[in-house]
Amino acid sequence: MNKKRTISGAILLAVVAIILILGNTTAVNIAISIVAIIAINEYFNVFKEKNNLDRWVGNILAIMIAFLDILPIELILFIPHIVIVLLFLKVIITQMKTNFIDIAISGFGILYIIGFIIFIPLLYSQIDGNLLIWYVAIAAWGTDTFAYWIGSKFGKHKLTPISPKKSIEGSIGGVVGTVILSLIYTYFINRFGNLSISYISITGIVILLSILGQIGDLSASSIKRYAGIKDFGKLIPGHGGMLDRIDSILFIAPFAYFLLSMI
Repeated sequence: MNKKRTISGAILLAVVAIILILGNTTAVNIAISIVAIIAINEYFNVFKEKNNLDRWVGNILAIMIAFLDILPIELILFIPHIVIVLLFLKVIITQMKTNFIDIAISGFGILYIIGFIIFIPLLYSQIDGNLLIWYVAIAAWGTDTFAYWIGSKFGKHKLTPISPKKSIEGSIGGVVGTVILSLIYTYFINRFGNLSISYISITGIVILLSILGQIGDLSASSIKRYAGIKDFGKLIPGHGGMLDRIDSILFIAPFAYFLLSMI
């Protein structure tokens, strides 16, 4: 792992830790809103030369994340329907200068990024959410780190042509390493955080989250391969854009919200 990637990753982790530990629901909502705005615009930038895309729907919804504390849950659940209506309204108003392909790409990006990342602040706002939210970080970045280490040393069998550098050994190592890290974390929050999380239950949940994170990473890679780009942006040295850094989190977040809310 190169020095630039390590340093920028450490800084990013420190910023996330400060927000999650010292912040509150409002601070987390605002932080995720900013992340969503950056990510959705990186996504739109990928396709701006190929399709007549509009950003305003995605940006408005990303901004709304900052106000989750005061928005009714009914409105949040209704967002996908609003997005589809507004995008088709754009087709009608422009007399099909914006076509179905345009809004299909736009709609997918909005639901993929905004519709998934919104579960991060929703999880954080739950009882003990400030402790449970770290399972998302562990599943995403723990898997990425362990998969890189194991894959670099022992990887011999290619995982998929979508990402030629990834190996089956690295993928399995990522899951195993993340489970171990999660069990250690569970021990500490059970002992010092007055929780009673089942080690068996959290093992099953973390295995699923780790796999979902890898699917999310490969899904983002498939989008980049289709668009003919290496990264979604250059915001984070050694990592690419914001969307490159959160691609696994996007797939993990909704499942983490539902599964961790039940334990």
